[in-house]
Amino acid sequence: KLISMSESKIAKRYATPLLELAVKKKSADRVKSDMEQFLAVCQGNIAFLNMLNSPIIPHLKKGEILVKIFQESVSEISSALLRLIVVKNREKLLPQIAREYINAFNESQGVQLAHVTTAVAMTPALRTSVEELVKKISGKKPLLTTQVNKNIVGGYILTMDDSQIDQSVMGALNKLKLIFDQESK
Repeated sequence: KLISMSESKIAKRYATPLLELAVKKKSADRVKSDMEQFLAVCQGNIAFLNMLNSPIIPHLKKGEILVKIFQESVSEISSALLRLIVVKNREKLLPQIAREYINAFNESQGVQLAHVTTAVAMTPALRTSVEELVKKISGKKPLLTTQVNKNIVGGYILTMDDSQIDQSVMGALNKLKLIFDQESK
């Protein structure tokens, strides 16, 4: 789902003070874990995500659902955030707020998230090379997530923030196809 610039700004307005409060209360790691848990529920349950985005379900009912799902498993700070979001009728922004919190947390820790897609499982040597590349580009400690996609044939696709480095065979073939398509016109 695409997020508008204003929604992104609103999410940051919640995430930034949430991180400040969590750091002050020495709970930043715990709140990060809560936000990761929340995102996992959003990504793993389309019905839950649809409920958050539904204009038909009253926001107070959404609040009751959120409390039932998360009250026992999240910190007091995260629970307070959920209540505030419901009061402000911003439930649909919760996944973005969680992402923004995680990004702000990682930034504060000097960590760069990066995602690598390869045709086969990464070898330790390739993982080390990619981590060094991420560190060289960002100047931060890399935190990699990986994915195997046989369709890229070989090589890798590295994604960091809004940047992508496509060193895959499929990417090279697509570039060649574009060149041939343009020359044949």
